[in-house]
Amino acid sequence: MFPRCCLMIPAMSFTTGCQWTRGAKLTEDTYFVRGCTALLDAVGGAIHYIGNIHKYARDEDRPEKTLFIITTDGMENASRRYTYKKVKKMVERQKEKYGWEFLFLGANMDAIAAAGNIGIHADRAVTYQCDGEGTALNYEVLEEAIHHVRNFSEPLAPCWMRKIDEDVKRRGGRK
Repeated sequence: MFPRCCLMIPAMSFTTGCQWTRGAKLTEDTYFVRGCTALLDAVGGAIHYIGNIHKYARDEDRPEKTLFIITTDGMENASRRYTYKKVKKMVERQKEKYGWEFLFLGANMDAIAAAGNIGIHADRAVTYQCDGEGTALNYEVLEEAIHHVRNFSEPLAPCWMRKIDEDVKRRGGRK
């Protein structure tokens, strides 16, 4: 029997102004590089949104665990509503008060430093290869991480991202 949990995968647009893409089909026409990454607005807005879902849910509908995964291929450069300080405070509150787990996967950046700026520990962050093979590996590793969080009581091991680290080392960093 699985613990009471909720698998919710909302997608947010990180470009100027965060917008939920509920039910929107991601195609080359609707999802493309625009050069702006409102990462803080997306993360802060998503924490606020999901926090409210949990807050107003009936006890029996509230998940026992929340795994919040941030995947980005761009550095923060366009947020208007949230600051590093505010998002870091939000992340730390959700971790400490509600036991949320945060993972940060970033390409074209020092993901450990970027994650640290918003309160995510180095052992929960990884830099990945920004190409098809690297992205596919992300999904494989995240599938394993999600399975662990859903099915086991012990925390995710610090080596959860080992395959991604090995891929970056093997293929020589950024492409």
